[in-house]
Amino acid sequence: MSKKPSAFDGLVIVDKPMNLTSHDVVARLRTIAQTRQVGHAGTLDPMATGVLVCGLGKATKLLGRIADTSKSYSATIRLGVSTSTDDAQGAALVRTDLRGRSAEVLARVPAEIDALTGDIMQRPSSISAIKVDGKRAYHRVRAGEQIDIPPRPVSVSRFELQQSRVTELPAQGQQVLDLDVVVDCSTGTYIRALARDLGDALAVGGHLISLRRTAVGPFRSEKALTLTELEAEFSVVGLPESCESLFFGITVDDEVGTWFRHGRRSPWPDGVDPKLTVAVSGLDQLLGLAECKDGLLAPTVVWSPANA
Repeated sequence: MSKKPSAFDGLVIVDKPMNLTSHDVVARLRTIAQTRQVGHAGTLDPMATGVLVCGLGKATKLLGRIADTSKSYSATIRLGVSTSTDDAQGAALVRTDLRGRSAEVLARVPAEIDALTGDIMQRPSSISAIKVDGKRAYHRVRAGEQIDIPPRPVSVSRFELQQSRVTELPAQGQQVLDLDVVVDCSTGTYIRALARDLGDALAVGGHLISLRRTAVGPFRSEKALTLTELEAEFSVVGLPESCESLFFGITVDDEVGTWFRHGRRSPWPDGVDPKLTVAVSGLDQLLGLAECKDGLLAPTVVWSPANA
């Protein structure tokens, strides 16, 4: 039987450390919270740090919607080296010494960044989590398979150069150019692929050497907690507050609330955009989520069903 939402049902905004997978973080949260019902809203690579939104209990039903929201990143791109994974964890493929050329390459960077901004077609990295014939691409690559993932549409609303510096790699006898950038983008955009494509456009090669996710939708890194902090004091953004951040809220009377709890449709409220997903509250509790279908308020998630 379903239970009504409790204070424990909600989101945990984790500041993921480097060298842990997103699954590792979920496993740690299951131990900390003593529950198996934990998931995350969008994978972060092991080398990446920053915002990983995790859901507990009934808030796991929010994760798919959160995963579809926009993301923000700060990153460092190294020009002069391409790698097998488009990031620092891969093997170097081609090296281009930028000694004596760094100023010329840097002068071309703004135009090439501009070309990678907006609605673009992007070819994901071969070690992405995208499924190819039912199996994750990175599993196929690590098994020695050669795969080619077709380009897909993504939207990069912001791709800005913050600062640059020339870096010497003495062991390789090479000079490279490191770019600190910020990116705001749609879900499904790969920052590693932006680094690779920028290097290709400049004909010098490029890869990602650091990545931090600073926001997932409305959830920003300033509010994220480390696993150590969560072990010391567990903090959950409850369902009402989570829904307030994500959706337009409406309050319904007892009659409509009863219909909603039975999964029945009711008239769509006047003045509310029918394109929105709305968070529906009764007079004293959050009931669930709804969308407009055939002009009616149609329950899509019911957290307080009539038989609870």
